Amino acid sequence: MSFAQIPLEAKQQALAELSEVKRLFAGRGWFPGTSGNLSIRVGDFAPDEFHFAITASGKDKSLSTPEDFLFVDQAGKPSEPTKLKPSAETLIHCEIYKQTGCGAIFHVHTVFNNLASELFWERKSIPVDGVELIKAFNIWDEEAHIDIPVVSNFAHIPSIVPEVTERLNKRIPGIMLRKHGIYAWGANAFEAKRHLEAFEFLFEYVYRRELLKR
Repeated sequence: MSFAQIPLEAKQQALAELSEVKRLFAGRGWFPGTSGNLSIRVGDFAPDEFHFAITASGKDKSLSTPEDFLFVDQAGKPSEPTKLKPSAETLIHCEIYKQTGCGAIFHVHTVFNNLASELFWERKSIPVDGVELIKAFNIWDEEAHIDIPVVSNFAHIPSIVPEVTERLNKRIPGIMLRKHGIYAWGANAFEAKRHLEAFEFLFEYVYRRELLKR
């Protein structure tokens, strides 16, 4: 499906949902220093052709302006003429969409997700055992164990993408960049938000638990 074939109301809905999520997360302090990025896919999906709305680069996410978002294609290129630049990490969104076919991806920087990623960097994953919030990922096993993947954080974004491809676990709807932030995704904005909130709870739990053990 070309961008022109996507109904206007679908595009407007994506922008409205992104605006609300941005407002909510900004209120929680999850976008320090213009960091973080949000995206929602629009229209039909094929791994080699899709479009999504994403936050524009370098914007203050505590404000709401007409220049907050733009639409890009599966290669991270603008889907329509614009002076706006997509987030520097758009290629990571592209790869997650290609690998999962999800409907939304939310990425935030917090102290606890950064601390957890560094604490468990040598094992390349953050272990969580038997915590209730694991159920947010539709994992219902008794005393479930999960490992949240952690990948390298390179200044050259394309160098991160192969690690994302290799380490992404479709059972776990998130991947953590070391000392950077979590990417969480879902079938839609509601599910991606639920997953992100669960990850943030688990990161704080894991870090505080490690402190108690020492």
